[in-house]
Amino acid sequence: MLSTTIETLSLPPREQFDSWRAWYSSLLDTAVSTSPDDGFTARSEVWSLGGLTVGQCKAQAIASSRTKALIRRNPIDHWVLTVYTRGTVALRARNEAVIVQPGSPFVISLADEMATAKDEYERVQFYLSRNAFAGIASSLDEARAKPLSTPAGRLLADYMLLLTKNLRDLASDDGPRLVKAVEAMIGACLAPSADRLANAQGEMDFTLMERVRRAVRAHLRSPSLGPDKLCREAATSRSQLYRLLEGEGGVAHYIRRQRLSESFVMLCDVSSALPIGRIAEVLCFADASSFSRAFRREFGLSPRDVRAASHAGFLPVPQLKEVMPLAARSFADCLRDL
Repeated sequence: MLSTTIETLSLPPREQFDSWRAWYSSLLDTAVSTSPDDGFTARSEVWSLGGLTVGQCKAQAIASSRTKALIRRNPIDHWVLTVYTRGTVALRARNEAVIVQPGSPFVISLADEMATAKDEYERVQFYLSRNAFAGIASSLDEARAKPLSTPAGRLLADYMLLLTKNLRDLASDDGPRLVKAVEAMIGACLAPSADRLANAQGEMDFTLMERVRRAVRAHLRSPSLGPDKLCREAATSRSQLYRLLEGEGGVAHYIRRQRLSESFVMLCDVSSALPIGRIAEVLCFADASSFSRAFRREFGLSPRDVRAASHAGFLPVPQLKEVMPLAARSFADCLRDL
């Protein structure tokens, strides 16, 4: 999908904040406490998907407000769902004043007066039109100005970040289905019900699976990596974990395949002289013999074959044996049945 980007770094320092302020001036009044001579480094990338606009932004500390005058001048009344990955935000809206921490999504409405003060920050925002998201209007209105610091809120935050990361790889005609998927996921996280959870199952599974992948990668060299650790790291239940990895041959098989994939990379590193037995030990195999047998079953080559080919200048390509595929390996897969 194509995006629109604005960045200030290429401008002279005295023009940087003015450029940034102009970009948001139809919606917000903005101010900084620094001198214009100090410059203002910021970058924003925006994807417009028809009823849903996704923005990814990082910038220096700034204050912003939406006043009655701005609301009269530009009465757009979208909801805005925001999650910060860095920096805190002091939010005033609907007679409430809250401090929102990174990782906690929150909702505001552009129909309301509001003000924010932010440290240097990075964030992702979903602008939700009232027509496209009418089905969850009551849930969005109820959630305004309330940080979602719950397990469901954290799942929603992970989903927002994962979706934004994958937007560039989606086709433009995925836009309408993506809006429906986002509506289902937000509704399930803000006000879960049996129907909403069922409608959002694909999005939830893909988000949880990404948590599992990150946890496995982070602990590949830990002998304690197993179902208990993965459940804690991915904030999911054992039954959910087993269901997620059923198509990968089970939890133990998935972990072993990831360790074997890592060993393949290590063996292809011609700058490393780490013995094969030590690689097996580092990646928690019982011994070099069991490691070599598992490696050959997975790739059809021995560890020695791969290392020799790499040193000879022939970069081997791992040919992983097929297993039953996950229901969704990409966001495009999540959208196909919508």
